[in-house]
Amino acid sequence: VTTEDVPFTFEDITSEWLTTVICAKVPGAQVLSHELDAPDEGTTNRRRIFIHYNEVGKAAGLPETLFCKASQGLANRILLGISQAIQGEVNFFNHVRDQLDVEAPVSCHARYNAALNSIVMMRELDQATTFCTHTTEITKARAEDQLHILAKMHGKFLDSPELTKSLTMFPYWWETVARLNFPQFAASCDQGFGIAEEVIPPRFFARRKEIWPLTQESAERHKKLPHTFTHGDVHLRNWYLTADGRMGLNDWQVVNRGHWSRDLIYGITTSLTIENRRLWLDDLLRYYHDQLQEAAGRRVPFGGSLDECRRQLFTALMFWTITLNPTSDMPDMQPRAPTLEFIRRLSTAIDDLDAMDSFK
Repeated sequence: VTTEDVPFTFEDITSEWLTTVICAKVPGAQVLSHELDAPDEGTTNRRRIFIHYNEVGKAAGLPETLFCKASQGLANRILLGISQAIQGEVNFFNHVRDQLDVEAPVSCHARYNAALNSIVMMRELDQATTFCTHTTEITKARAEDQLHILAKMHGKFLDSPELTKSLTMFPYWWETVARLNFPQFAASCDQGFGIAEEVIPPRFFARRKEIWPLTQESAERHKKLPHTFTHGDVHLRNWYLTADGRMGLNDWQVVNRGHWSRDLIYGITTSLTIENRRLWLDDLLRYYHDQLQEAAGRRVPFGGSLDECRRQLFTALMFWTITLNPTSDMPDMQPRAPTLEFIRRLSTAIDDLDAMDSFK
């Protein structure tokens, strides 16, 4: 009935409620009817809503298609609630999105309730938009476009007083990792690592027992480093290409306060083929650093950047070993092919960069 209400299912949504939440700023606008697209289940429960307005709504250019993400299933609420991803994405769209001049979706309505049911309703992107997959070719120019977006976001909030004021609703990165360490999580990550042996360099696989302690140490590193606002899950499948070829960043569920190095190396490593990452890593780190300084409006030390990136590969890998082998109360999150490819890219980078020994 009200903007604070969160539909229990998509089928519970009424045209009257859509009028309340979508037409509030356009006097006289009204949703006359709507239809739901087919369900799309994963980490979240996803549907498109096709909306039909009265003449006032049409004249105002209100969105005729909304892409919606919700947490209506119990498994979705368990995973997303424990990690605070439900709260994170809703709070991002309600409190941060308007502050960022980057290519990213725009929300018309976002809410969650005490039961951790949630809904985020976004304007549909242009039909010419292409969502990336693990097979999307990321050229050096496209990689630089990705880093430009990250640097603008990181630079805006780097060491900002808002991190301990208006942005305290977002967890620190080490807090997010601590919340994820519920029973069976570490064991499932380790089992996922074992399942993926065929795509993991043998030298790295042989040190399997060292991985979880280093993963926890990787998260703890953020306590000692400068903080900013970070995306948290910048793998290639969360990026898209606009009609004019620009990169855009989607899926803001894992936003947090932490050091920029994790977003940086996670994005580079999952987006590029292994061969191109080897060729371009140094250039891309320096490009990002220049962009970060420009966005922050001040000098940012570059020394040690590669070492921090090496250390941050472990929690990125964690996201994909648990995806390959989720616990029994977690949803099925990603297809197998991209999951294995991202594990291959991340584990090869760990091996190439001797990241296992980067904490000494």
